[in-house]
Order: sequence, then structure tokens, then C-alpha cells
Amino acid sequence: MRYVIVCVVKGEAGNFNDEMRKDIFEKFKAKSSKLPAHFTIKAPFEYDKSIKDLEDALYKFSKKEKKAEFKMNKYNHFDDRVIYMNVNMSNEGKVLHDKLIDVLNDFDYIEFNKKDGKDKILHVTLTSKKVPPIYNEVWEYVNKYSFNFNCYFDNISIFKWVDNNWKLHKEFLIEN
Repeated sequence: MRYVIVCVVKGEAGNFNDEMRKDIFEKFKAKSSKLPAHFTIKAPFEYDKSIKDLEDALYKFSKKEKKAEFKMNKYNHFDDRVIYMNVNMSNEGKVLHDKLIDVLNDFDYIEFNKKDGKDKILHVTLTSKKVPPIYNEVWEYVNKYSFNFNCYFDNISIFKWVDNNWKLHKEFLIEN
């Protein structure tokens, strides 16, 4: 089974991202992820046995930690391949993220690389498929729409790949 672990970005910021992704697809045919608006905690990984131990650990983590703020107010990009909304994580959010990576590192079936661990660039993707030939046009287009959102790192969501789509498997709310 294929899984991914993310923080779903909800509220106005999530809605803005979802609408921008739809607009970009309609105008430029450039696709994005099949996941809702999110920043990635652990990129997709494969595991064919039970992940109950992981679920238990994330549940415990979510109950003992405090949600943390982050801001989103500018666009950025990875070369001409990906255009995204930058996540400006608070210091508390960075600590929360890094503690979570430490928890995930305890599982043999989860491995991190340098783009995936503590020092990754947190972002909420707008488009990542078929971008290079139309990068300049899409970049100019998105920059017509400014935004400024205060958000919370308040969930840890596991999605699994089912029937060619990401389905929510479990969500752990960080409520404190």
C-alpha cells in the first residue's frame, strides 16, 4: 500500500489553493496533486503490513503537542517545474515538525532523504505537472493574485493510494 503523511491546509488558505489549482488547470492544463491543499510531512512511501503502530504513535503525538501557527503570503517555485505557495513556519511550528520527523524516524518502513526530512522546504503546491513549457505564463498569472493567510499546523493526515486517487486514511488533530 502507498501512503503519504501531510498537514492539510484548511479554511481560507486551503480554499484559495484549491481554487487557484482549478484555475491553473482550466487556463493552462497544468496539473497538481490529487491531494487537498497541504504541506508534506512524509513523501509517499510503500508498506504492505499494518500501520497501526504508526497510527498509535501519531495519535499520542497529536494529543501531547500544541498546534502551531504559520503564514502564507508569497509564491515561490522550484526551477521551472513547480509553482507553490510558500509556508513561513513559526519557530514553534518548526519545532513541532522536527519532533514529528523524530517520531516517524522510529519506523523501519519510513525513510527520509534530504528533500523529505527536517530541512525540507515547506510549501503548498499550486502546479507541478507539465509546467516547464508554460512556466513563465503560469508564474505571471498566479502573481496577479496576492494572498495573506494565517494558518495552523493543527493536523497530521495519512492518505493512502486507492483506485488511482489519494483517500484520507486517518486524520490526527492537534487541538491544544
